[in-house]
Amino acid sequence: MQLKNYIEEIKLELTGGVLELEITDNTLASIVNRALREVQRYIDIPKLITVPYAECIDLTGWKHSSIVKVYRTEGYTGNTNMNTDIPNDPMYMQQWMIYSNGGSMYNLDNYVMNYLSYNTMLQMRNTLSTDMAFKEDKLGNKLYINCAYDAPKQITIEYIPVYDSVEEIEDDYWTDVIQKLSVALTKVTLGRIRSKFTQSNSLWTLDGETLLNEGNTELQEIRASLKDNMTFMYPID
Repeated sequence: MQLKNYIEEIKLELTGGVLELEITDNTLASIVNRALREVQRYIDIPKLITVPYAECIDLTGWKHSSIVKVYRTEGYTGNTNMNTDIPNDPMYMQQWMIYSNGGSMYNLDNYVMNYLSYNTMLQMRNTLSTDMAFKEDKLGNKLYINCAYDAPKQITIEYIPVYDSVEEIEDDYWTDVIQKLSVALTKVTLGRIRSKFTQSNSLWTLDGETLLNEGNTELQEIRASLKDNMTFMYPID
């Protein structure tokens, strides 16, 4: 969603397309960016990147708030992608052998042992290709990875990115949250402007106090909702 679209929706929300706002588009853009800075710490959508393995990886230039996990791209037994070179499941073949021999149990023990070995190998593949132990040096921009033996050629890093602009946010949920927070912040800004001076003995009055109260109430509700629904497994900076 483009920045101009946020601004247009704020104007439509507060003016109905009939009135004019006292604040400029540049001020509205600043309010939207402020909303992004506040919401960004709660965004928990990870990204994945595959890089060559090293015991210490330099993170200088990485725009991220936290490293979530580090994975092997391959297990110790090699690439686990299924292809035509991998033999069929021994249990599947065993069943055909039993039926073809009229229910005979000949060599059943061998097939059962092969099946158990096959499952053990799959378990090793799954276990040995899971996430790796790591430690991030936030101040030094370094990522230290612990690999006792059989270091992989490449690893995949799962991380939470830092967004410089609302235009980088593509998720509908977080776009909606930023929009609601921007409207609430705009109401507070307008409310403070319109309630700066009070009028007496006038035929009309501004709605500054009303907007200010509405904005503050909406801000409290949005911030409470963000805190209640945040993902605790990711550190908040």
